[in-house]
Amino acid sequence: MRWPTRIFGILLILVGVVWFLQGINVLPGSFMTGQPEWTVAGALAFLAGLWIMRRSRRASSPSGRG
Repeated sequence: MRWPTRIFGILLILVGVVWFLQGINVLPGSFMTGQPEWTVAGALAFLAGLWIMRRSRRASSPSGRG
C-alpha cells in the first residue's frame, strides 16, 4: 500500500498548490481566485500531503524509522 499512499500524497500537494495560488490571486479564472479561504485550504492540503508522504516514507523504511 506504499505507492497508492504516495500517489495520494503527491496529488494532495499539487491540489494544495493550485488552491493556494488561486487563493492569493496568482492563478486567475476560477471562483476560487482571490478568496482567502482557498488560500488556507490550499496550505492545509499541501501540509497534509507532505505529512502523508513523510509517513509513507517512514513506513517503508526497513527499520520502521526515518
